[in-house]
Amino acid sequence: MTIRKAVVLLVLLAAAFLVRSVSAQESDSVREAAKHFQRGVSLYNEADYRGALVEFKRAGSLAPSAAVFYNIGETQYQLQDYAGALTSFERYLAEASPTDSHRAEVESNVQALRSRVGFVAVTTVPAGADITIDDQPAGKTPLDKPIRVTIGQRKIVATLAGRPAVVRYIDVAAEDNVSVNLQLGSSVAAEAVSAAAAPQAGGDIARPTRGGSGSSLRLVGWIATGALTAGAVTFGILAIRETNDLKSERQTFPTTAATLNHTANVATTYSILADALGAGALVVGGITLYSTLTSSSSGAAGRAARLRLGFRSVQFDANF
Repeated sequence: MTIRKAVVLLVLLAAAFLVRSVSAQESDSVREAAKHFQRGVSLYNEADYRGALVEFKRAGSLAPSAAVFYNIGETQYQLQDYAGALTSFERYLAEASPTDSHRAEVESNVQALRSRVGFVAVTTVPAGADITIDDQPAGKTPLDKPIRVTIGQRKIVATLAGRPAVVRYIDVAAEDNVSVNLQLGSSVAAEAVSAAAAPQAGGDIARPTRGGSGSSLRLVGWIATGALTAGAVTFGILAIRETNDLKSERQTFPTTAATLNHTANVATTYSILADALGAGALVVGGITLYSTLTSSSSGAAGRAARLRLGFRSVQFDANF
């Protein structure tokens, strides 16, 4: 069916829909549905199919009719939502009269669409999860029947309160019947209870080791101090060598100002790098040394020793 033909049919259906609504003086919901229907027709004529679909669906929720289902199906067909279009056309056939002028056309569309859909059977462990397919709600497990989907790659998401969501992407070909089983992880509450009960089951409670992270940082500090010191010594030697070369070049004839400037610049750069690395080594080494000393003194605080002297005795007390 061409877009031009579809537009003409949509306009005619919209006119019939509006005339019937006004002449019968039906309820406010039907009049509101007519407004959404007309907006849907205008958007469809402008090729804004997503906007038109929203308006047609709103009209269908307020006043279901064969005309609305026909337009919803046509719009979904344009959006290549073949599964949705097939469902809408089937509802049209159920609602329309046997003599409806569009019945033959819709029956032909239904035959074509059945070769562009497949089915997905979704199960979850545990059951009771909410299922969405391409971000559209599809029901709660256990589902009573497989879900009809458009061919192509589909996104399936299972969510259950207190458990992390599970996402799966599957490829569905025409007339496929794909089974998908999603295993949802343990609930957050169950993991918290297990973590709390785990130390009691073993009888001994593992106590955190003091200074573990501090020891690692101190080790890194000493390694960094060594590396900075080595860099400072290396660039210091290079600076001395370039300085000696500069003295030799000044005493050599002939020589150029460019050569002297280059050697002087290199010697200055090496000297700056040596000074910077040396300063860094002093700072990092000082901090690391302070940390090491304070850690040692805090560890020794728990091991106090006292010596008592008397006229005829000597007493030594130690606490560890």
